[in-house]
Amino acid sequence: MAIEADVAVIGAGMAGVSVAYELAGDHDVVLLEQEGQPAYHTTGRSAAMFLQSYGGPVIRALTAASRLRYDEIGGLLSPRSLLWVAPAEQMDRLDAVAAAQPELVRLDPAGAVARCPALRLDWVAGALLEENASEIDVLGLHQFYLGGARRRGASVLVGAAVRGGRRTGGRWLLDTAAGPVTATAVVNAAGAWADEVAGDLGVPPLGLQPLRRTAAVARTDRVDRAWPLVGDVGETFYFRPEGAGVLVSPADETPSEPCDARAEDLDVALAVERINEATDLGLRSVVTAWAGLRTFAPDRLPVIGPDPAAPGLWWLAGQGGYGIQIAPELGRLAAAAVTGGAVPEALAVARFR
Repeated sequence: MAIEADVAVIGAGMAGVSVAYELAGDHDVVLLEQEGQPAYHTTGRSAAMFLQSYGGPVIRALTAASRLRYDEIGGLLSPRSLLWVAPAEQMDRLDAVAAAQPELVRLDPAGAVARCPALRLDWVAGALLEENASEIDVLGLHQFYLGGARRRGASVLVGAAVRGGRRTGGRWLLDTAAGPVTATAVVNAAGAWADEVAGDLGVPPLGLQPLRRTAAVARTDRVDRAWPLVGDVGETFYFRPEGAGVLVSPADETPSEPCDARAEDLDVALAVERINEATDLGLRSVVTAWAGLRTFAPDRLPVIGPDPAAPGLWWLAGQGGYGIQIAPELGRLAAAAVTGGAVPEALAVARFR
């Protein structure tokens, strides 16, 4: 016998649980996760920060709107400033960021080194400071939405990969690894697998591209927990304190198929090399390394809204590297779309048709 629901949400990462939370209570919701546990892939591997200076104007607006929800929930943000740094060859880009975001504080090389003494004074040509940036408790946010959705009556099925589906009698009938599911509406929040899910439902894909991002924790005997997140404005590396070591990344964006991403030794070495060039940390030993997939639409904006070619199918995908920090507002917007609310034109899926 098929499980019946008003809305079936495919994917139990941050996107899926946030929209399920917003819909549950007023609607009968079932959340379908292909893995044996929610948040196994990108959500569970994110070293997310809340950065209001990260991304273009649309992303920054979504971030500002999400801040209200973070403040309502409470306890999920821990202060850690952001320091954008630039060597001489990146100063034009630094100037452009400063012009677009006058709220950032301009620092000279000495000011940048004062904020993070590991930086080499002869490498830094300029910097911008976002004082009110924060680390995000990713697990805490995910559990807020997942637990809240369950308390509002949502069902969560793990090991429930969607293998196919069709629209019949005004409802979707989904073939899943956990058995058949029928729902009036389906939300495709499958992250890196969103285009594959669309294909399984007989719907044209949107051209979403998963990109691998690598991170590692390296040992160092001179780290101060008060240091900011430091990233070059050209986005070729970033680092921040992590326990007794330093979290490092080459800020890579390597095209990938949807998969259980793994860190490549070359990418880890590249992160260490770039950070050693900009600092005197002298990183050598890596404790652990991992990778996740950040999935982008062709215009690098999130995809939200109804699929014009498939009645009853909604998208919540393509969050790229911003998905955690803007999850509260995206979840709210996606739920509103399913229930007949408006979606900002810049985010609507119709732009792909």
